[in-house]
Amino acid sequence: MENDEQNKKERRIEQPVILIDGHCYLCQDIVRYLVKRDSRARFRFAALQSPAGRSILKAMNDGGDGDMDDFDSFILAVNGRYYNRSGAALRVWKGLGGWRSLAYALIVIPAPIRDAVYRFIARNRYRWFGKSEQCLLPTKEVRERFLPEGY
Repeated sequence: MENDEQNKKERRIEQPVILIDGHCYLCQDIVRYLVKRDSRARFRFAALQSPAGRSILKAMNDGGDGDMDDFDSFILAVNGRYYNRSGAALRVWKGLGGWRSLAYALIVIPAPIRDAVYRFIARNRYRWFGKSEQCLLPTKEVRERFLPEGY
């Protein structure tokens, strides 16, 4: 039974999934940017607040509750591994390929330093970019890249 559940989780995350704060305008703009530039349609998306996002968060926390209401993190789920904050962002840039993949070189900066910058932006994102009272309402093109029940 446990192996069946693990297999279902792995099947659900067949390609990299990016979890974003569905209320954050900056995060919504990032999704639109990535959809436009991810010509191979490599990345899928889900809002952290959505049923699909919560399911991935639960898997990430090994089925435990964890902090299911912490929406300050950008999360990349790929092949059963989970990356957050700056580590996730740099891996996404790398996944886009081309000149953008050069940003991955910043991975040599220690994570606490990278994540301090990330947290500063995350703390101020609503003030600087705004906040929607509803989760992302994607266009048809963007919606096709979201997981079922991902927004």
